[in-house]
Amino acid sequence: MQLRDLVDTVTGDEPPMARTVDDIIALGRRAERRRRAGFASAGAAGLVAVAVAGVLVLPTLSAGRNTTPAPAGAATSAPGLAAWPDPEPFHFTFTGYDAGTLHVQAPIVASTAYQIASVYSDGHDSNDRPVSAEEAEAPGVGTEMHGKGAAAGGKPSLWAYLTVYRPGAFDPTGIRGGTSVTVAGRKALRATLPVGLDPRNEPDAGNKLFAWEYTDNAWAAVTSVSSDEATPSFEDLSGLVEGLKPSTPKPALVPFTVGYVPAGYTPLQIGSHAMPGLSGIAAARAGDYGGATYTKPAAPTSGLSAPYDSTEDGIADGFHIFVTPNTSSNQSSEPGATRCHKASDGGDRNADGGFCNIWNADGTVVLQISSVGRGNRLPQAELEKIARGITVADVRNESTWTPAAKALRP
Repeated sequence: MQLRDLVDTVTGDEPPMARTVDDIIALGRRAERRRRAGFASAGAAGLVAVAVAGVLVLPTLSAGRNTTPAPAGAATSAPGLAAWPDPEPFHFTFTGYDAGTLHVQAPIVASTAYQIASVYSDGHDSNDRPVSAEEAEAPGVGTEMHGKGAAAGGKPSLWAYLTVYRPGAFDPTGIRGGTSVTVAGRKALRATLPVGLDPRNEPDAGNKLFAWEYTDNAWAAVTSVSSDEATPSFEDLSGLVEGLKPSTPKPALVPFTVGYVPAGYTPLQIGSHAMPGLSGIAAARAGDYGGATYTKPAAPTSGLSAPYDSTEDGIADGFHIFVTPNTSSNQSSEPGATRCHKASDGGDRNADGGFCNIWNADGTVVLQISSVGRGNRLPQAELEKIARGITVADVRNESTWTPAAKALRP
C-alpha cells in the first residue's frame, strides 16, 4: 500500500472521517495520476500526504497522560519470557525474521513508545511501493482491500505491520472486542477490526489484530488488512510470537540534523529509509530517505492500543520533516530553490499552517517541513526557520547519517 493510497494530498480535499480505506485508495490513485500527468499546482504540497489525524482511523487510543519515557535499562521478564534491552527511544531492538509464510522486515519506524516493521506474505501482494501508470489504471485498483478483488497478478492484497511497544506503553484493554488467548505460554489477544479500520463500522473478517506480551509488561501487535478474509489467519499471525527475539540495540539513523525547533515541540517518531509513522510503513519500498514528527505537547507514552497516527486524536498539533527523492513529490523539481506555501491557497505566508520545500542543488532531493493539527498550526515564518536550520546528509551514504536521538535535538 502506497502512502498516496492512504491519504489524499492537499491538491484536493482532505478525506472526511467516514471514508473507508478503499475510498482513500481511490482518491490517492487519482492524485497519483494527476501528479504523473503534471497537473499539480504550485500552491499544492509536494509531500503533504501523511497519515494525519482522522485520515486513517484505527481503534481509539485509550491513552493515559504519562509523557515520561520508560527508563533505560534491561526490561524485566516474567518466567519463560526473554529479557529485552530497554534503551532510550529511537533505537531498534529487533531484526527481521520469518514465520511460516509471513516475513517480518527490519523495523524502519521508531517513536517514543514503539518500533514498527512491515510484514509480508508469500501468498499476498503488498503494494507499498511506487506503481507504474499502467498498474495504477489496472482493473480492481482501489477496491482490493476488503474482499472486493485481488491485487495485480491475481494474489490477494495485504497491508500488515508489526508494532513492538516499549514496556508499559501498550494497554490491551484498549482493543475493542479483543479475545484473550495464550500462545507459547504468553498472554495474547486477538480481535477483528472494523470495515475501513473505522471504529464506527462493523467488523471485517479480513482485518485482524493479534497482540502478545513478549516480555514483562511489554506487548507486540501485528495488524493485518487483507482482501482475503481467510488469510492470514489468526493462527498464521500467532506464528510470529516465538520468532520475535531481542537484538543488540541499534540507533535509528536519519539523513539530517535539526538546528532550530520552536519552543515546546518534542520529537515523537521517525522513519529511517522511510517517512515517519504509518506513512513510512505504507510507502516502505518507495525509496524515501527519512523523516520525523514533532508534537506539542508531548504525546503520551502509555495507554496506547495503536500507533499515534492511526487515530483521530493521535497527533493534534505538530510538524513533519521529510527527506525524499523528488520523485515522491507531486511538484516539479526546482533545483536549489526554497518555496513556502499555505496549505490551502498559497496566500499570506504568515498565516497558520502550510509547508516549505527546499530542493538540493540538482533538484533530485527535496526537504519538506509541513505543519499538521487542528489547532495551533505553526506560522509560515516558523516553518521556514525550521527548514533553513536543517542540514541534510548524503542521502545515499548512510555512514553520514546521524542517530535520531541526537539529530532531533538542536
